[in-house]
Amino acid sequence: MGKFFSDFKEFAMRGNVVDMAVGVVIGGAFGKIVSSLVGDVIMPAVGVLTGGANFANLKWVIQQASVDAAGTEIPEVAIGYGAFIQSVLDFLIIAFCIFVAIRALMKLKKKEEVVAEEEAPAAPTTEQLLSEIRDILKERD
Repeated sequence: MGKFFSDFKEFAMRGNVVDMAVGVVIGGAFGKIVSSLVGDVIMPAVGVLTGGANFANLKWVIQQASVDAAGTEIPEVAIGYGAFIQSVLDFLIIAFCIFVAIRALMKLKKKEEVVAEEEAPAAPTTEQLLSEIRDILKERD
């Protein structure tokens, strides 16, 4: 049993697992921001562009709501395809926002790499190294 917990501790403390956990937490927070963007900013604009259509309310009614002979209400049976369309649109918008954010981060990372390469001193050539070795040997004599 001690080996099990030791192995688990080793697994949980690896850098990749910790990085992944941080990514999941940040991703969850980012997901809330993007969901708010979609629900509160983009979808109202889409609603205006589509004449006020609300996809979430679209449905295909298979059986209307009714009341049986005993007075019991039988609920409507419907396929809510509008909610599915809304979910697909939400997914596409969220995926696009995440793509744009990751693309921007990658561009920033490339710029940092270019700056780091420019700041790094050039590696000495073989000729320079041999000249330095020759000079050191001359000083010893």
